[in-house]
Amino acid sequence: MAAARRALRWALAAAAALAAALALDNGLARTPPMGWLHWERFLCGTDCAADPRRCVSERLFVEMADVMVAEGWRDAGYEFVCIDDCWMAPTRDERGRLQADPKRFPSGIRRLADYVHSKGLKLGIYSDVGNKTCAGFPGSYNHYDLDAQTFASWGVDLLKFDGCNSGTLELLAEGYRRMSLALNKTGRSIVYSCEWPFYLRPLQQPNYTEIKQYCNHWRNFFDVYDSWSSIKSILDWTAIHQDSIVKIAGPGGWNDPDMLVIGNFGLSWDQAVTQMAMWAIMAAPLFMSNDLRHISPEAKWLLQNKETIAINQDPLGKQGYQITKAFTTRSASTGTLNLQPNVTNTHHSITKR
Repeated sequence: MAAARRALRWALAAAAALAAALALDNGLARTPPMGWLHWERFLCGTDCAADPRRCVSERLFVEMADVMVAEGWRDAGYEFVCIDDCWMAPTRDERGRLQADPKRFPSGIRRLADYVHSKGLKLGIYSDVGNKTCAGFPGSYNHYDLDAQTFASWGVDLLKFDGCNSGTLELLAEGYRRMSLALNKTGRSIVYSCEWPFYLRPLQQPNYTEIKQYCNHWRNFFDVYDSWSSIKSILDWTAIHQDSIVKIAGPGGWNDPDMLVIGNFGLSWDQAVTQMAMWAIMAAPLFMSNDLRHISPEAKWLLQNKETIAINQDPLGKQGYQITKAFTTRSASTGTLNLQPNVTNTHHSITKR
């Protein structure tokens, strides 16, 4: 009997270890993911009659996929076309499943995913750990397995999982863990983008070792906006907290400072160069949020710059960190990062107006 109990304990421990291993490494995001995400530029535009080109709709993502192929974005490494909040119908269907707004996505997400895949791209989608998304659409609380299965059946390749309306910190953490395991159980390769540490930080220091066991990349700070003050606040926060966040980043799990807003309206040229350079040095996911249908040649050149992207996509996956900061009328920060195979401790100085 004692031997049987020991065998049972070992079997349960092995099962738990297997689940943890599946969550720890899904084999994805070995370098920082790259793509396009609608949120900062297009927000929650749902009135397609009044403003069809800004509306969060099937048309927007089809047109963006077309441009990403035609204008060299896919070939530069930007492979994800990502839907953020506001894609859903106000209620789940009769079987309890999430459903796209039928007027704005008349063909459904499965057809949209098929189209995106036909272009050699991947589709990302959005949900929330709570009972409502940040914009008030149905969230995934109490539906983690069903929603993961739904996304897999649609052919989704990335899930951005927000943290609004989660109730308690315990429910927040439980929801992020459960969705990670649910995605793995589908058998489909789905990159898992979390906002877990951002929602923890006002009340609790995040356990980044645990977070990396479940997430492929994670947000730490407020949403980016199309302004230099927003970019600077992200850079300042990252420098202040680098001792706790830099060491955890690497293949399979990345700190996410949020979207690239280059090509919009709020940054000067020097500021745009700074965002691109610093996001590359920080080994950040590179998700543009702009209108690729109408982007300047200068912004396109910067976002597709091969040398900068190569730093970001270096397979060693070491996040750079600030080592000095000179306070002058034009402040300069110097960072260091390790590159593979033959370049180590390369220093990059970025001068900011």
